Amino acid sequence: MKIEFKKLPSTPQDLLVESDSVKIEGTFCKISQSLAKIDAVLIGNTDVDCSRCGITENVIVDEKLDFLLSDGIYKNKECEDLVIEIENSIVDFDELIQSELASIKSDYHLCESCLQDGDEFEKEF
Repeated sequence: MKIEFKKLPSTPQDLLVESDSVKIEGTFCKISQSLAKIDAVLIGNTDVDCSRCGITENVIVDEKLDFLLSDGIYKNKECEDLVIEIENSIVDFDELIQSELASIKSDYHLCESCLQDGDEFEKEF
């Protein structure tokens, strides 16, 4: 789902976008001329690779998404919130889902077998 930034509502609107086996559910709204706020949850499941043995495992995703979207380059360095800069004044919720999934997949993850192994060092196969 794509929306032009200038068409984002100033009152919170419900958000429900599904992509593959995950969905983003919550609210979004414009809070200033160049900022929008997203309060949502990323729910579903995805495949991740074990960082130790490389086995692919399906994990449950339940991540809180609480961030701001900036229409262009964000210049206020004092803001403590996570700010995502968007290009071309288009908010692409499918791209946001894919970006969050890529972030989850890049985390250090151990499969059940490696967790039970108890070794504190990486193995080379």
